[in-house]
Amino acid sequence: MPTFTVTGEIDPFLHVSLSKGERIFCESGAMVMMEEPLQVKGQMRGGFGRALLRRLANDESFFQQEIEAVGGDGDCLLSPTMPGSIELLDVTPSSSYTLSDSSFLAAEAGVQVNPRLNTVGGGLFGGTGGFVIMEAVGQGKLAVSGFGSIFTLDVTHGRDIVIDNNHAVAWSSSLLYEVGMPRTGGGFFGSIVNSVTSGEGLVIRFRGQGKVVICSRNKTIFRPQQSQ
Repeated sequence: MPTFTVTGEIDPFLHVSLSKGERIFCESGAMVMMEEPLQVKGQMRGGFGRALLRRLANDESFFQQEIEAVGGDGDCLLSPTMPGSIELLDVTPSSSYTLSDSSFLAAEAGVQVNPRLNTVGGGLFGGTGGFVIMEAVGQGKLAVSGFGSIFTLDVTHGRDIVIDNNHAVAWSSSLLYEVGMPRTGGGFFGSIVNSVTSGEGLVIRFRGQGKVVICSRNKTIFRPQQSQ
């Protein structure tokens, strides 16, 4: 099977080694370098309907890149669009992952990234993909990226965690989550006032058993301002 390795400390590459006949798929434009035996082509992975939902739901490209070792063994280097770190996750039939906007980088061919309905709160408040979000299922390695450094948290029963909406990268699909405002003890109106005055926006509350991947930077703050 393909070997995934994160290479570099700051703004790392994803280094993938493939044996002849093996293939991976990645976000459009992620390929930086590949050796001559490899071949890259654009794929509307999952058909027109899934490709369209992926584009609308998770800000991913309509076409994805498929890299295959056609002429023999070979290596390639991939890089995410945003500066930051890369995390490798193991997707299995019993361990799938939900992805936030623009977090998908690459995966083995045995992983499918499919659309599914978001929670009502997540759909209304956004930041996690709207009413339709993406879920990685199947079997194989999955590479996700986040703006800045990445850290993986373990959620256990009885110990809920709260994450700022703009710092969530991916999480175990087995986790229960709700999107809302930080709890302040001052009621709904108090929560709104506190959210504005403290600078904290929406948060995601996770509970259950699983993992949450977070990033250190908020990409919405760093978006270039429109010229007046």
